[in-house]
Amino acid sequence: MDHAELVAFVQRHPTASIATVGSDGRPRSAMVEVAITEAAEIIFDTSVRDRDYQNILVSPQVAFVIGGDDSVTVQSEGIADVLTGADLDRCLRVFFQQCPAGRGRARDPDIVHIRIRPRWVRLDDHRPESYGTQEIQLDPPSASL
Repeated sequence: MDHAELVAFVQRHPTASIATVGSDGRPRSAMVEVAITEAAEIIFDTSVRDRDYQNILVSPQVAFVIGGDDSVTVQSEGIADVLTGADLDRCLRVFFQQCPAGRGRARDPDIVHIRIRPRWVRLDDHRPESYGTQEIQLDPPSASL
C-alpha cells in the first residue's frame, strides 16, 4: 500500500472506530464518519459533550481502524488535534466533500472537527486469495508528546 492507495481506501470506507484514552486511563472507542486529505490526515466531527473529544483533550494519542466489511482493514495510531483557523477551513472542504451529512451536523454549535495525523498505517487483508499485511511509515506529526 502506498500513500495514494491509503487515501483511496479511506475514501471508499468512510467509517472508523476511533480509540482514545480517558482521564481515568481506561480505553474507549467510538464509531465516526471520516474523511481523508491528500496529506493522509483523517478528519471527523464530534460533539464537545462526547467522550472522544474529552479524551483527546487529555491525551491526543489515538488509534483507529477503518474498513472490515470486506475482510480488509487499515489500522493506525497517530496524534489528534482540534482543528482551528486555516487548517479547519482546508480540512472542512475535504470533510464536507467526502461526508456531505457533516454539513448538517456542523450547524450544531457543540460540533468540533478533529484531525488525526497518522504515524504509520497497516493494511491487513484477510481474504483467502490475497491474505497479507503491509505497513507504511508516514511523516511524523509535527506535534510532539
